[in-house]
Amino acid sequence: MSLHPSPSPAKRWLGLALIATAQFVVIMDTSIIGVALPDIQRDLGFTPESLSWVFNAYVVAFGGLLLLGGRLADVFGARKVFVAGWLVLIAGSVLAGAAGSIGLEIVGRAVQGAGSALIAPAALTLLMTLFGGTAELPKAFAVYGAAAPIGGTAGVFLGGVLTEYATWPWVFYVTVPIAVFVLAFTATALPRTLRKASGSIDLGGAVTVTAGLAAIVYAVVNAPASGRSSPVTLIALAGGVVLLVVFSLIQARSRTPLLRLGLLRAPLLGAANAAQLLLGGSWVSMWFFLNLYLQQILGASAFAAGAALLPMTGLVVLVMVAVAPRLLARFGAKSLIVAGLALLSAGLVWLSFVRPDGTYATDVLPASLLAALGMSLAFVPSLGTAINAAPPAETGVASGLVSTSYQIGSALGLAALTAIVAGISGASAVAADLTRGYSAAFLGAGLLALLGAVITAVAMRRPSASAPDPARASTSASASASASASASDESVSM
Repeated sequence: MSLHPSPSPAKRWLGLALIATAQFVVIMDTSIIGVALPDIQRDLGFTPESLSWVFNAYVVAFGGLLLLGGRLADVFGARKVFVAGWLVLIAGSVLAGAAGSIGLEIVGRAVQGAGSALIAPAALTLLMTLFGGTAELPKAFAVYGAAAPIGGTAGVFLGGVLTEYATWPWVFYVTVPIAVFVLAFTATALPRTLRKASGSIDLGGAVTVTAGLAAIVYAVVNAPASGRSSPVTLIALAGGVVLLVVFSLIQARSRTPLLRLGLLRAPLLGAANAAQLLLGGSWVSMWFFLNLYLQQILGASAFAAGAALLPMTGLVVLVMVAVAPRLLARFGAKSLIVAGLALLSAGLVWLSFVRPDGTYATDVLPASLLAALGMSLAFVPSLGTAINAAPPAETGVASGLVSTSYQIGSALGLAALTAIVAGISGASAVAADLTRGYSAAFLGAGLLALLGAVITAVAMRRPSASAPDPARASTSASASASASASASDESVSM
């Protein structure tokens, strides 16, 4: 093992900027299409039922392939996989923007998701390589964590701007110049990491877990149209469960599994992933239905609806960067995750009291800021706990697992709450009926966040004195990871 001189502070922070941009883009691409969906439906001929796959094709490919992306980062090196992911994302963005048919549009979105699945775990591994063992790691995690909600909110706002003042293909094309910018500085700012793990790539595991998750999401999305007890829904759900069981059997028998099942037995890792799953389900659902309430009930334009979400973004950035790291150092990860999810739940329950004749200042702004505060407190410690709980050689897999939890939680939570809204509002376009549906969605999202708080409080066991909380003492954990990596002949060079 040889370790070349550490990058200068300027290069380190430029590297963090690229990594945060990656997180920003992969989350932005989940939300930027929301406002453009009516135009996409009109031009390409989507039915109301099939239109949801413009969103779900991306999320399922992203969430389903994240474990493979993490494994590839561990085997071939994070920077190589990071670059490959951006190239795949560019190809998918061009295809989705130029698509002239439903099939090509869905394929383009799936290719985008596959590119993001390579980028996200590689980015987290590169962050640990740059800042592991330094006192700056908590701040780096805060910047990285803030990029996710900023990307989600910016996607809604930017999608409104591009749809209103350009054409819908630009919600996909806008990713291309950002990708070119990141790739231009990658070789300069990001370390070249050699392999941390050996062995073959578990393609069978990748296929079964992705297909299984896709089938379950399809069953949930399709249930409102076909019926929860229809053969199509039941077959898709059963098929998804069977495929995930097959995935588990493959992992148990493989010498080089995509996901070592023993990794899941770590209490910190399991609880942190549960928190991320329920956080994704509640937070993403909130901004999705809040955007609809602003446009369909309060009459805001696409641009105004996006702008109305900017105060949440400002609060998220402030809390994640300036407040959460200090609270984390003082109170520890578990306390912060529980408190954050509880506050998010309270904000969502408050939003459930929205009225058909409501106003932004009274019905939306205060409750959304409370929810944003909760999300800001819970995201970084749950993310850091999940990654630091894994052995150094499995950092990429742990990164993929926690990102999978957030993305699949987002897809399943949104699909389930969409079904609830459809069941309550039906086909009615009356403001009172729509508001009742959105109110139920906010309440359901609040219950998901509350469940996350309870699971964290019960399942995240306090480490013993000889094993400090890795999310609370992330610097020492990262230093240990670096030492262990040194012993296993990992090579890092610029």
